[in-house]
Amino acid sequence: MIRARRPGRTPALAVATVLLGALAAGCSGASGGNGRETGRSAAPGTSDWVEGATAESVARTLHVEVPATATQTAAAHRRGFQDDGLILSFVLPAESVDPFLTQLKPEQPLRLREQPFPAEATPATPFARLGLPEPDSLPKVREGQVCAPCKGDLNWLKIAVAQIDERSSRVYLRAVD
Repeated sequence: MIRARRPGRTPALAVATVLLGALAAGCSGASGGNGRETGRSAAPGTSDWVEGATAESVARTLHVEVPATATQTAAAHRRGFQDDGLILSFVLPAESVDPFLTQLKPEQPLRLREQPFPAEATPATPFARLGLPEPDSLPKVREGQVCAPCKGDLNWLKIAVAQIDERSSRVYLRAVD
């Protein structure tokens, strides 16, 4: 038995197929991207780093008092779409590290990470901005969460302490405001 075709069924099926294909392409990121975030800047060559950010201004935002014995102090502030990223680093003499940590009152004792983490994606606020290696790339780093949430508008604050030698350590602070 041969069935007669209903008029209009083939074009409707073709339209539905095209629409479903377009939806699937849009959901899968067929916009030409490779699925990796390339940065937050609106246009190439623009920067979302705050010019003129100082260690003092960043420390104030972090509600941290940089010890008077600190040297090689550096900081940066990066504006984000919703939240800002802040980084602060300095070197302390060995005898000043534990008193500084006590002042911060971390949520839990810092844990010692013996080995560097495998290479990961670049953080939104990389310490490379300050000419420093990422604390994740260093061995024997004490690290932990200081607060989450923190005072004021600060969402969280993390610390890492990397020993430079027997006499000094570099302190890394990273926060989201």
